[in-house]
Amino acid sequence: MVIGMMCWYENFSIGAWVYLALHGSYGFLWLFKDRTYPDKKWDEIVSVPYAFLVFIALGLYWIAPFILISMDKVPGNTIICTAIALNLFGMVLHFGSDAQKYFTLRQKPGLITDGFFARCRNPNYLGELMIYTGFAMLSMHWMGYLGIVLFFLFVFIPGMLKKDKSLSRYPNFADYKKRTGLLLPKLFS
Repeated sequence: MVIGMMCWYENFSIGAWVYLALHGSYGFLWLFKDRTYPDKKWDEIVSVPYAFLVFIALGLYWIAPFILISMDKVPGNTIICTAIALNLFGMVLHFGSDAQKYFTLRQKPGLITDGFFARCRNPNYLGELMIYTGFAMLSMHWMGYLGIVLFFLFVFIPGMLKKDKSLSRYPNFADYKKRTGLLLPKLFS
């Protein structure tokens, strides 16, 4: 998609290439993750209207590269550097915590309170937020943030609250909740 936009708009600027490298790498890593340690929620059968809604919602993520490439924007070095750093840290949190959850729960089902989950109950959501914020930054336009803001409000927050409700069945969840943040890590307990 990004290569297609670059060719269509004849925009091969550094911003377009950085966006392609970041989002393209993320896509390939996500496919690798799905084959290596899949998330069961992506196997759930959903209704056609819900699938259509998710398809449209995920399409909002293409606003940032469209703006960046079609409007021939060239992000400055500070924006590029920050976007890359956010993306890298976000990928470590997202993919690392998903791997920890997958492999830990295969060996011992229950509440995971160490590693990536020692200070934050949702490091995977935090990672995705960082990844897509990095993508949006490159667009240098408020509309580039539309997808991540809507996903955060209507998917991530309800997902985190649903997860907390599910985890509350474990006897040590109340203590765990006190010493961790829902999204941002509690560095000092």
